[in-house]
Amino acid sequence: MIEFLKGYVDHITPEYIVLDHKGIGYQIHAPNPFSYTKSQKNEIVVYTYQHVREDIIALYGFQSREEKALFMKLLNVTGIGPKGALAILASGNPAQVIEAIEHENDTFLVKFPGVGKKTARQIILDLKGKLGDVAALYSPDLFNHDEIEYKESANHALAEAIEALRVLGYAEREIKKIVPSLQEENLTTDQYVKKALQKLLK
Repeated sequence: MIEFLKGYVDHITPEYIVLDHKGIGYQIHAPNPFSYTKSQKNEIVVYTYQHVREDIIALYGFQSREEKALFMKLLNVTGIGPKGALAILASGNPAQVIEAIEHENDTFLVKFPGVGKKTARQIILDLKGKLGDVAALYSPDLFNHDEIEYKESANHALAEAIEALRVLGYAEREIKKIVPSLQEENLTTDQYVKKALQKLLK
């Protein structure tokens, strides 16, 4: 198992990054590949999980051990594979996801791509009470309820804006390019849509 790789980001796509490690390019699937844009000139560490199947060997990478630990927990949920777990991490803060599971907040979980009511209940059933080791990796202040509610509200508005962009006919690859920059903002749904359109029309 490859615990982590250290190197330079050579290439970024909507689904993965290519990390140059001592002259070898590793294709690494990441939750938000474009979040690595600012790191392209610097040597970085990517924490990796190697997924092996009969027909595929793939590397999944994360910017922290916390993200990787939660990803591996999600893989234990019936019906969730690497792509599904990656989509959850791409859309949500790990601390929020843990909070939602522990408080059986399936309304929050169904906001993630590919997660319906049944899958949300399965996540809670399989993981509630079993995330103590992952939660311990976080600072206590990340579980401040006021902060969680604040972030959840912002994420909800962003999710609605993204859905509006899909309705307007924008392709997923176009939307994925601008989402990282929008996540740094705390706006209403309407403001997110307007800001996104400005970026898409540039």
